[in-house]
Amino acid sequence: MAQATRDEGKKVNSDINVTPMVDVMLVLLIIFMVVTPMLNNKVNVELPPAAAAVVMEDANKEDSVVVAVTRDGKTFLGGDQVTGSDLGPKISAKLENKTDKRVYFRGDNRANYGKVMEAIDGIRAAGVSQLGMLADKPLI
Repeated sequence: MAQATRDEGKKVNSDINVTPMVDVMLVLLIIFMVVTPMLNNKVNVELPPAAAAVVMEDANKEDSVVVAVTRDGKTFLGGDQVTGSDLGPKISAKLENKTDKRVYFRGDNRANYGKVMEAIDGIRAAGVSQLGMLADKPLI
């Protein structure tokens, strides 16, 4: 009687099956090729750095109208402190005889947002259509 042996060990294949890995890599490659053009959807705009200097020069003129809001909520028209309700009529009086009806606004970065919006509403109530925002550092 002969002993039955299993010879399955001789059939073991030690080669790496790379087909699943290649399939996964091709799918990832296709995904990245499709998604990459969508990532760069912003429009680059180069603004001239001289534009900020021109606005600052106009705001520094003697007859320019500058409104400022401080961090403690005080509103100033030029160097004079005004209330929110008086701001519109005083700006109208200052712009009455001027051809350039431009107002410049300066707000502290820690100022109350409500006070800033109240000042801007007062400027708009005076009939100003051009409002220049002033900053200490260039925004560019």
